[in-house]
Amino acid sequence: MAGHRDTFFRPLRRIQAGDEIRFVTGHGTFRYRVRRHTVVDPDALWVLDASPAATLTLITCYPFNYVGPAPRRFIVHAERMANVSESSYETVNREGNTQ
Repeated sequence: MAGHRDTFFRPLRRIQAGDEIRFVTGHGTFRYRVRRHTVVDPDALWVLDASPAATLTLITCYPFNYVGPAPRRFIVHAERMANVSESSYETVNREGNTQ
């Protein structure tokens, strides 16, 4: 997920490994633990590589206080934790069977 450093992703400037991120969707609230953050060049596409674990990658421009098009990207890598809540994609009929 990408966002602007001077709006929604501004708080990322203070994020640390071990911090928790809660990602709220129509399907539930998902919790992630920050594993690391890095600063890379804009063409460093490896940051979007698939991972065997459920992960969340946040991307914004860097440095945070730069005026104009920023020369680097700030990347946050987080792994999914146990969910707070999740709504099911299945429905249950009156007999208790899933559909």
